Amino acid sequence: MLRVLVIDDEAMVRKIVRKMLERSGHTVVEAENGKLGIEQLKTATFDLVITDIIMPEMEGIETLINVKRQRPETQVIAMSGGGRTGNVDFLQTAQKLGAAAILHKPFTMSSLASAVEEACGKAVTAAAS
Repeated sequence: MLRVLVIDDEAMVRKIVRKMLERSGHTVVEAENGKLGIEQLKTATFDLVITDIIMPEMEGIETLINVKRQRPETQVIAMSGGGRTGNVDFLQTAQKLGAAAILHKPFTMSSLASAVEEACGKAVTAAAS
């Protein structure tokens, strides 16, 4: 079982990711931006952080850097649809900075499951409910 922190400014994305991971038996905590996510890391330990790249308060790249600085053992999955810029090169940058896997939005349940398995070696149920 994984303890997962999902950071995304879109409530629907957080909800979908949370439901899928919980269905596979994982514990999920949500944060609506990187700043709040980093606050969560100060008081709790997570096996995996799934973070959006384009967010208010603290961008995902800065969030990733902070996660790796605070908790180097924590795996990170970076996700982005390109946001305002339409540029998905942020995901390659995230990988260079230590993201274990990346996801292009919109993503399928099976893509998310594959990313979690790639990052943590844990199988996740990809079936829709």
